[in-house]
Amino acid sequence: MITRIREVRKAKRMTLDDVARACKPPTTPQTVGRLETGMRTVSIGWLNRIADALGVSPTDLVDHPESEKLEVLALLGSDGASAPRKAQVALPPRPAPAQVAILVTSSIGDYRNGDELWCDRIQAEEFGRAINRDILVPRPTGRFQFGRLLAREDGKLHLLPLGSGARQVVINDPPYVALPVKLVRSFG
Repeated sequence: MITRIREVRKAKRMTLDDVARACKPPTTPQTVGRLETGMRTVSIGWLNRIADALGVSPTDLVDHPESEKLEVLALLGSDGASAPRKAQVALPPRPAPAQVAILVTSSIGDYRNGDELWCDRIQAEEFGRAINRDILVPRPTGRFQFGRLLAREDGKLHLLPLGSGARQVVINDPPYVALPVKLVRSFG
């Protein structure tokens, strides 16, 4: 079986050591390297472990002749645009398990009409990682509140809604919040 493990690993900007440590249970960078180069046979079990470590589907690691590849044409940095030294591909966005989306229907704050915000649904014990970030909070009767999480104290979330002149909102004990982790935007 021909795999794309190296291609996907490089697109994710991970080293052999990063992937080896992310495997469950952890393995060695040499083992990952052997799986990449075909010096070691890639079983279904290994394919699943490596895919999980890379945060992709196992099918993303198998080379299909008819699959489209998105070639990286240039690297853009503080020094401007330059050609990559080695051929690279970009991975198309793929939702992680349990992710949800917010569709922006009119421009507000940093968001434009047509944007998609891909969000991790996080529970109360993880709310700390959302401080000073925009979040979506469920309200009773199927409503929602979106805004910047200013603080969390005694089970209450303090949000500043987007838009000028907005006043702080306090929400008691939400069951979860949706934390945007990826912005998908079309230009044109």
